[in-house]
Amino acid sequence: MENQITLKRTLSLPMVVLYGLGTTIGAGIYALVGEIANVAGYYAPFSFFIAALLAGFTAISFAELCGRFPRAAGAALYVKQAFTSERLSTVIGLLVITAGVVSAAALVNGFVGYLHQLISVDRIIAITIVTILLASIASWGIAESVTIASIITVVEIGGLLLVISVSGESLSTLPNRWTELLPSADMTSWGGIYFGAVLSFYAFIGFEDMVDVAEEVKNVKHNLPRAILLTLLITTVIYMLLMVTAVLSLTPAELASSQAPLASIYEHHVGEKAVVIGIIGMLAIINGALIQIIMAARVLYGMGSRGQLPGLFSHVYQRTRTPLIATLVASSLVLILALTGRLATLAEATSIIILTVFSIVNLALWQIKRRDPQPVDVKTYPTWIPVIGFFISFAFVLGEVIGLLKL
Repeated sequence: MENQITLKRTLSLPMVVLYGLGTTIGAGIYALVGEIANVAGYYAPFSFFIAALLAGFTAISFAELCGRFPRAAGAALYVKQAFTSERLSTVIGLLVITAGVVSAAALVNGFVGYLHQLISVDRIIAITIVTILLASIASWGIAESVTIASIITVVEIGGLLLVISVSGESLSTLPNRWTELLPSADMTSWGGIYFGAVLSFYAFIGFEDMVDVAEEVKNVKHNLPRAILLTLLITTVIYMLLMVTAVLSLTPAELASSQAPLASIYEHHVGEKAVVIGIIGMLAIINGALIQIIMAARVLYGMGSRGQLPGLFSHVYQRTRTPLIATLVASSLVLILALTGRLATLAEATSIIILTVFSIVNLALWQIKRRDPQPVDVKTYPTWIPVIGFFISFAFVLGEVIGLLKL
């Protein structure tokens, strides 16, 4: 008998925004600040602004697509609707799942690395316990797991705002120093700005995971597209403010030489060890892993419910209304990869997979818009947006592949 139990629509607009912020404002920003300052110098805030514009094209594409097709397994569904290819759709879905479990494995590894600085614990035992805990939270219920993720997200953002707030003295110099942060008309500074924007782009990745909880969002056609764009806007504002704070507080060379640049900024202004920033960084890492497991399970569920994967993945546990088998499979893959994979290799693989998906999803929207330019009750955007989104994403894929070939 066909399973009649469906996912439960419990996520409001604020919860979806917090879910999106949790997967976007993750652990990366706690380390990226120094790397971006190293290549862009005092123009690092401008690099973040350029990156936000570049990411914005693909974010808008996802916002339109989830309004057109508000179902789980977003990217795989969009590709199927565009190209009517079951095989290509399945490949894209599997790529999204792979990106999720690989990213979660990398984050679990990163968390255990931080944990070793606080307590001595066997790596295998730590990874196993952390992954089982994440699997349990993801299986508990979408409202419960997203609530936990949202609370941690608020703490993450609080950590960034704490760094900004203690840097008031440096920020007060902005009226006299703002010209230092804007590039001149000559081309000498634009190389660093470009490379800074490339690095910054990865700090904005995460909005694509939001479409995979579409079947659990209230008033999905209205709330989910709006949540994606709100997530990008809030992220941009926080990142810009944080980066301005960073380069006004410490020199780019000091930021680049620091292993924990945000902690260095805090210590510079407060004069004491930034223990709280380190703890928040650990929470950011584990929050990202939780959200990736939730996302991967929803893609498995969506593909199972449409017959692209075995039907058992579409089974929804009656008590929790979560795709329990899909969650357990995703968590098991995370555990295996976390125990066997190298952190750097896992992170590189995630970037290439996500950017490949971005490229194909932008092409999918362009194809769909040619066939159906103005669907009823859906917010649409100009056709040139997915075209530019495709070229940007594909250029990043080429850059990543060329970089790997040179190693």
